[in-house]
Amino acid sequence: MCFQTELSLTYTQLENRFNAMFREGADYKSGKYSGFSHPRTPVIANRDPGTLEMMQWGLIPPWAKDTEIKKYTLNARLETLRSKPSFRDSVNRRCLVAASAFYEWQWLDPKGKKKQKYTLKLPGGEAFGLAGLWNTWTDRDTGEVMDTYTIITTEANELMSRIHNSKKRMPVLIDRGHETDWLENGEMVMQNDRLQATQDSQLTIPGKRTRQSTALK
Repeated sequence: MCFQTELSLTYTQLENRFNAMFREGADYKSGKYSGFSHPRTPVIANRDPGTLEMMQWGLIPPWAKDTEIKKYTLNARLETLRSKPSFRDSVNRRCLVAASAFYEWQWLDPKGKKKQKYTLKLPGGEAFGLAGLWNTWTDRDTGEVMDTYTIITTEANELMSRIHNSKKRMPVLIDRGHETDWLENGEMVMQNDRLQATQDSQLTIPGKRTRQSTALK
C-alpha cells in the first residue's frame, strides 16, 4: 500500500525534474503528505504532460454522488483496475504522482501492535513518479469541479515483502526513461527494485538495480 509520501523538491526543482511547468498560482508546498487527509499534491496527467497540476489524493469517479468514496480510493490494485467500479472509468486517464520518498510500517508481531517505520527512497534521494490514475468529479449541488487521483500498487518485491509484511504490496515507481511511455500508451516500466529502505541512520536495506516491464492493457 502507499498512504504516506514525501516531496522535498522546490518549485523550480520539481519543474526541472519532470520537464513540466506549474500553472500560475499553484499552491505547491514541499513536505510530507498523508493520504488520509486528502492533500492536493503535484501530478503530471496524460491530458497535458507539460503541466504540473495540483490534484487531490483519493480518486472520486464521475458517477459518485458525494466525496465519501475518496477514503477508499487512495490506492488502486494493478491487478483489478478494469474490474473495480471505482477505477475502471479512469484506466485511460494515467498520471505520474511526484514523490521523493514514501513510508511503510513493518509489523513486529502477528497483530501489528508493534511496528517499525521505514523510509523508502531511490539512491541519492532522486525524485520519482508513482504510477497513478486521475479523473474529474463535479459536485451536483455546488458545481465545484475537482481533479483527484489514486496511486497504483502492485505485489511487493523481495525488499518490500520483508517491510510491508502484513499486506505485501507496494506502489509502482515508473522508470524515469519511460515516464512518457506510461502517460502516452500505458506501458509500465518499473524501477521498484532500485528502492532503498532506511529504518534509522544506522540501518539501510539496499535494493538492486533492475527493471520490471509490463503494460496496462
